[in-house]
Order: sequence, then structure tokens, then C-alpha cells
Amino acid sequence: MTDVVVAGAGLAGLVAARHLAESGQDVTVFETRTEVGGRVRTAHEDGYTFDRGFQVIFSAYPAVQRELDVEALSPRPFTPGATIARPHHRSVLSDPLRNPTAAPQTLFNRDVRTSDKLRLFTLQRELAGRDHESILDGGGSTIAEYLDAKGFSQRFIKRFAAPFYGGITLDRSLGTDSAVFEYTYKMLSEGEIFVPADGMQAMPEQLADAAIAAGATIETGRAVTGVQSDAGSDEVRVTVGSETVTADGAVVATDPKTAAELTNVDTIPTDALGCVTQYFSLPTSKAPSMGKRIVLNAASERPNTIAPMSTVAPEYAPEGMELYSATVLGTPDDDDETLAAAVREALGSWYPAAGFDDLRLLRTDRVPFSQFAQPPGFRRQLPDPDAPTGPVALAGDYTRWSSIQGALESGKIAAELLG
Repeated sequence: MTDVVVAGAGLAGLVAARHLAESGQDVTVFETRTEVGGRVRTAHEDGYTFDRGFQVIFSAYPAVQRELDVEALSPRPFTPGATIARPHHRSVLSDPLRNPTAAPQTLFNRDVRTSDKLRLFTLQRELAGRDHESILDGGGSTIAEYLDAKGFSQRFIKRFAAPFYGGITLDRSLGTDSAVFEYTYKMLSEGEIFVPADGMQAMPEQLADAAIAAGATIETGRAVTGVQSDAGSDEVRVTVGSETVTADGAVVATDPKTAAELTNVDTIPTDALGCVTQYFSLPTSKAPSMGKRIVLNAASERPNTIAPMSTVAPEYAPEGMELYSATVLGTPDDDDETLAAAVREALGSWYPAAGFDDLRLLRTDRVPFSQFAQPPGFRRQLPDPDAPTGPVALAGDYTRWSSIQGALESGKIAAELLG
């Protein structure tokens, strides 16, 4: 009989497995797919690197600093701030303290009023003195309501906050709980956002290596289809295919829908926010200068953002080519070419001096479940990690908040419950 079974080799499950193994327990991880990572996956094709959905790592996340060897990931950081784009117009908004070279561009940015820039600076100083958990325990209003109450102009909200935080929360209407805004804004002010040189899947692969080094066993291609434990019982029966594994405890770290089915915990959130990410190539000789900033669409929702991936991480594209990712929020029914046409039109209007005749669509990823919905007060409805019956713990961002931080932190909490 093994000590602990972990169902799912996503971020949460891998962190739980490592901590449990380091505490001396015999741990086996079962993963449905043939590779680790859960929602964090990367494909490599023809010299290009394609992450499934536009994802980045916040270096200031406490759990990132604790659970990952960031330097070993060869981080490729974005330049702080963003480019605000409209037809025939672009401007830069950045943090002059963290990116002094962009200070003149930010100072003379007419898309954002001086009063809004001062409010951003004031908010940065205010959040610097607040504890992470107290921020998450706050909130209670939408991001839109929060920004309005803080005195930010509608111009700032429409041209910057909606596309930028729409990209983070997958909700351009800014209906997400304001605690998510405060937490992520604090993280943006205190660190970088980056991608690993080998793609986002390098993160769960590193976590898997650490779990194995600690003594855990990871079996891929094996789905957990049942978790049974009685109230007051000191063991759990885990069904894996035709096999039943008896253990002292189990961590359920699957996707939300599967976790709800395995544990009968009906408070696990399953309302999904999705997105579509398209990848495009362009010869470097014909590429406009975008720098290493995310480009925000201040004029329309399609695409919401475009990221110059190979400028940030040259490893993402073969020599002589550039790779861009474009994100459309939601789960539109439009076919790939219709969505790609909107990207070409947007780029052509933002960079009219450049030529996009050779812009080629390489890949389209439709991700129906990127995050769970996080309306005001959502954390009060989330399940406790010990909600399942018996010695079973939940591990997933759905016990914290929808983020890499939430997933990593939840794995450690689940391990402590069963440790």
C-alpha cells in the first residue's frame, strides 16, 4: 500500500507530490495525459515554440520564488508596461521606476491622463505595504467599479485597463473581483513577467523532476477514475483503470470538472472563461519594431492583445523569422481564417509602414477552459482543501484563485494536510 496517491500531474499535483515525498512519504502520481503540465503545455514544431494559450510567469509570485528554480528556466522577460495601439497610433505606458528608458514615452503618453499616471503610482505605493493574503481576502467589487472608485478616467479604463487586465482575467468587461487586480498589480510592480526559453511547459517539467528527485513516482497515461473513502476512515481507495490502489491518503489535483466528479464536492467552480490564441510568423526583414512589450488593442476586442514572442524569447522562432501570438477572449465560433483576418487588419492599422503580406498563420489553439470565473466575492464560495470525505485533499487553483500562484500554493497546502 502506497502512502499517498496524487491524481493529476499539473502544477498543483506536482508541488504536492514533491512536498509529500520530501516529508518521507511514498507518493505515486497518476496523470491522464502522456505528459505532465495540465493546462500548461508547449508544442515545438519546425523551429517554433507554441504555448497553449498566452501564458506568462510572474516572477514576484511568492510560490514561484519558493517552488521553482527560476534561473534554471532561463527566463525571457517582457519589458514592463505595454504598448497601447489604435489605428495609426501607438503609445507606451510603463513604470518609470522599473523602466527608466521609457519614462519620456510614459510622461508624454496622451492616451492616459497625467492624473491617471499619478493614481497608478499612488496605488503602487499603497499596495507595496499590504500583505498578499490580506489583498486576496479583500476585494468584493468588480475591477471596473474599483477603478472608478479610485478616480481613474474612463479613457484609462477603456484604452489600458480593459485590454491589459482583460488579458490577465480573460474578461475585458473587468467584471472580475478587484482583489485579483490588486494582487496582480502588486506583483507587476515588484517583479517581471517572463516565459522560459524552452516554453511554458518547462515549468511543470522542472516541478516533475524535483518531485522525482524527492522520491515520488509519476505514471503518465493512467487516469484516476474513482476516489473512495468513508467518513472517519484512515485509508482511501483509488481506481486507476482496472486497478484499485489503497493508500493512506489522496490528493485530487485534476481539472475542476473531474475533481468534482471524483470527490462529489459541489462547490468546485466549473464555470469557464476561455480564449483563442493564434500564432503567426513573419520574416524578420519585414517585421515592425515592437520591442518586448505586449501590444494592447485599445480600439476593439479582436484581437485583445498581440505579443512579440520571438523578440522576448529568440528561442521561440527559427533564425530570420519572428513569432507573434494574438489572443481573442472568449470562445468565438468564427473559423481560424476569420480570426486571423482581424489580426492582420489590426497589425496593418497599428504599423502602417510595415508590410504584412507575408504574415502567416501557423497555429490556432482554442482553450475553452483557461480560468474559472472570479466574480466579486468568489473566494467565499471556493471549496476548502479538506472538503472531500476521508483522508483526501483538493489541490488546484480552484481552492485559491485562478492563477499559477494559486495552483502552486494549493499543492503545498494539500501536502501539509496529508503530511
